[in-house]
Amino acid sequence: MPASTENGQSQTDQRPLAGIRVLDMTRVFSGPWGTQILGDLGADVIKIEQPGRGDDQRRLGPPFLADDRDQPTAESSYYLSVNRNKRSVALDIKTPEGQDAIRRLAEQSDVFVENFKVGNLAKYGLDYASIAAINPRIVYCSISGFGQTGPRSGQMGYDTVIQAMCGVMSVTGRPDAEPGGGPLKVGLVLSDMMAGTYAAMAIQAALYARDTRDGGTGQYIDISMFDAQLAAMSHQASHYLVSGEVPARFGNGAPSVSPSNAFACADGRIVIVAGNDIQFRRLCEALDLAALADDERYRSNSVRVINRVALQDALEARLRTQTVAYWLETLERASLVAGPINTLADALADPQASARGIVRHVRHASGGIVPLVASPMRLSATPLDHYTAPPTCGQHTEEVLAELLGMSAEDIQNNFNRSST
Repeated sequence: MPASTENGQSQTDQRPLAGIRVLDMTRVFSGPWGTQILGDLGADVIKIEQPGRGDDQRRLGPPFLADDRDQPTAESSYYLSVNRNKRSVALDIKTPEGQDAIRRLAEQSDVFVENFKVGNLAKYGLDYASIAAINPRIVYCSISGFGQTGPRSGQMGYDTVIQAMCGVMSVTGRPDAEPGGGPLKVGLVLSDMMAGTYAAMAIQAALYARDTRDGGTGQYIDISMFDAQLAAMSHQASHYLVSGEVPARFGNGAPSVSPSNAFACADGRIVIVAGNDIQFRRLCEALDLAALADDERYRSNSVRVINRVALQDALEARLRTQTVAYWLETLERASLVAGPINTLADALADPQASARGIVRHVRHASGGIVPLVASPMRLSATPLDHYTAPPTCGQHTEEVLAELLGMSAEDIQNNFNRSST
């Protein structure tokens, strides 16, 4: 690891993965999300991009980052969300020179991550077998829509399709009989995020196995968006496997807890969850509805689940008599779990977000300041206190190729058709 580099690492970097180098050949979201986690944890993440074009995610906008003159740059907010703490190197994998440079970088790396279509990198000599032959210690992770095996392995996968296929949409939204009812996707690229998160965890586990067992060899990791999303169905999948009942859509409600829902107040809505019978009794008292706690229809959670509609109506009739602010203050005094339904603007303006340092600001190479949502991982002895802006395409090509491959500026200019930064 260099004494100091533009990606924020140094010999004094105390982050837990400082000293680990990741060769990142991922695009769009699932892979970049996973490698950003590794970068936040201190790994030196070298992002390989196509010269003159870069990651397709750069063009997924608007909005685009504004520079110091308030003019839009070429950096989309989508790209910025998953590419901080990385260095960008522009190499064309279709050329012998590009392939050779990537293999030489892989020789000096601990991790190789890619999310190309299954089998595509083999024709460039950049598949696991080829890379492991020159670096047996490499941890090589492939992220794909459906995995490296099975009848769908050759298919591409996008988040909305994976959400649909894995049952997410079947349990999200209002019941068919209600106005606006029907399957609904989650408003995040959930399947991509789950695959990237599982990839980051698996990579760290494989590094630990490599460095604590005899032989010190790496291994191959096969991460599928389909697998990751099915695993993340968690209690909903367990509900079906245990009972044989297909989980239904409950809108903002919960299938096994009542009350747990959004409730209308005089001027808006709040969410209230009473997770046990004691909390439910306290809720009834706070709402001046103490008699409800002794009603046979509501005396335990199991019967409240059965009678959820009548209970919802009874609670909401009372809640409509006062404002959101009134009820949130009342319920907080009673130590009950409730919260407003915020927009993102509201959420990021919450005093808790400020106290936790959720938003960080760093200068971007194209000019202007890029706001970033900080990592949620808070480590006391090895804090994640380095944040560098997502790179422009090829921003670090000369730096990385000189540092790791000993190439001169002239060599780089003569051998690679890289993008301007």
